[in-house]
Amino acid sequence: MKSLEELLHSSKQYATAQIQKHFKSHKNTVGYILLNGKPRVIKWFVPGLKNNMLKEYTILEKGAPHLNIPTPFKKDERHNVILMSYIIGKNVCDLLNDDQVRLEEKKHVVTLLAEWYGTFHTFFHTKDHFIIRGDSNLRNFIFTDKVWGLDFEESRKGQPEEDIASLCSSLLSTDPMFTEEKFELCKEFITSYETSVSWKVHSISKEISYALLERIQWRPQDEETLRKYSEKIRKEGLAIPQPFTIFK
Repeated sequence: MKSLEELLHSSKQYATAQIQKHFKSHKNTVGYILLNGKPRVIKWFVPGLKNNMLKEYTILEKGAPHLNIPTPFKKDERHNVILMSYIIGKNVCDLLNDDQVRLEEKKHVVTLLAEWYGTFHTFFHTKDHFIIRGDSNLRNFIFTDKVWGLDFEESRKGQPEEDIASLCSSLLSTDPMFTEEKFELCKEFITSYETSVSWKVHSISKEISYALLERIQWRPQDEETLRKYSEKIRKEGLAIPQPFTIFK
């Protein structure tokens, strides 16, 4: 993966861009830049992920007028680049893991997050299938006075439960992991989502259990903890656990 500096200077149309911030990304090069004096997020996809770029641009182009997602300004297929709007706010992952933020405020954000998913799934729902966002990671959301979703390169056909379970697994397994508060927020999220849509959520405990196992590939150091909580949730659902007793 090239650095943002290398990529910008490889093309005349981006050579005058001023880098303001680098964003972490496992697959692509992403940053906040000023281009011709205008704030933009630039997402530069590696050559093998051009289809991901096209998927993301399609979601942004169709959804931006109706959903809380970035506005796309340019699709540069020659360089595998999308330019989009920059959203100023607080990362939802940081907010929900901040012990200085009151629980009631966190519940408010979780409710808005659930409503965001309900709106997204409803908008991209046809009589034949759902489009889910994929990669339902808390870090892919920004909070202003509302919740904004980012990063749609893994969007695909699927079932809403996959997104909901993946988001719950992200919430439960970010530091601090599997706390009583996290279980409570997950239940608030699921209840709020069910209220916002016209369909039922099925087998959610099983889906969360599976999603936690999937996270092992990114969190191998936490494999034992993820496996134990995956099994517990599969059997007992989101019942709030007694600290550490299940590990004795």
